[in-house]
Amino acid sequence: MRSVINRPTARCNTCLLPLRWCLCFAHQTIDTPLQVDLLTHPRELSRPTSTGNLIHRLFARSRQHLWTAPKLPGPEMVSAPGRELWILHPNGTPPPSAVDPASIQLLILDGSWSETTTMSRAVSSWGRRVSLPLQGESRYWLRAKQDSERFSTAEALLYLLNWFGLSSACNQLDAQFELHVYASLRARGKVDQAAAFLSGSSLGSTMPDILAQLHVRRSRENELKQQ
Repeated sequence: MRSVINRPTARCNTCLLPLRWCLCFAHQTIDTPLQVDLLTHPRELSRPTSTGNLIHRLFARSRQHLWTAPKLPGPEMVSAPGRELWILHPNGTPPPSAVDPASIQLLILDGSWSETTTMSRAVSSWGRRVSLPLQGESRYWLRAKQDSERFSTAEALLYLLNWFGLSSACNQLDAQFELHVYASLRARGKVDQAAAFLSGSSLGSTMPDILAQLHVRRSRENELKQQ
């Protein structure tokens, strides 16, 4: 009788996806006058589906501050000199109009809904809490249970980039976000769900070459080289 040994799936050290669906070859750095930083719950660091980690990889000058007890980061460790600190959270107020993005540091609370709620209470005095009226349905199809009223970290940032008129950065992040969700669905073996997601995505027109490369089954040797 042939014995079967279950081995953990080899994953990319950077994007954390299984090597077969690694997206590092499609990486595009996003440069924007807006300073984008994250306050990240430590559990989020090891989540391959995290769009906060995606933001940190993509945005050229982004910083990721860890929300770790007992020594939690304070505003003096997070605030960027010469910029007004905005904290992106659903319970915030609408941002003021006619603001230069180069004068703003955006702090994104990155974690689960309950984790970011706790973090939000702790950092509420650090700066201005802002929110935007996110509309439509979330494209983050990686939750166990879909909730159309809760958007992912990347989707919240997309709305703010659009609000600032940073269309180039918005389009780049949108394409990378869609690719991230699609590859993550494929990595989970959700072939039918991934096909449905792709049918409603702009990836076919914005990243046709990258999609074609992703669909070519890479050899084990090439996958190991990506580690």
